[in-house]
Amino acid sequence: MGTTVIGLVVIAVVILYLVFIYNQLVSLRNQFKNGFAQIDVQLQRRHDLIPNLVESAKAYLDHEKSTLTQVMEARNNAVSAQKDAARDP
Repeated sequence: MGTTVIGLVVIAVVILYLVFIYNQLVSLRNQFKNGFAQIDVQLQRRHDLIPNLVESAKAYLDHEKSTLTQVMEARNNAVSAQKDAARDP
């Protein structure tokens, strides 16, 4: 009888250990899936922001183009004014 009780206790401990291990594995699997889901969310956010970034870049590009054109015209006017001043002292 003592051996039977010890055997049942050992079997119960092994079963409890297996249940514990199974629960740990399920928990780790859920953490793994959650981690990849978070990565997918971040990648989707980045993907959604790209069109806004392109539109902002286009707006600044138009502004920069007009500014660069004005600077080049002012520089050309300054160079021509210096040449005129050098010819007629």
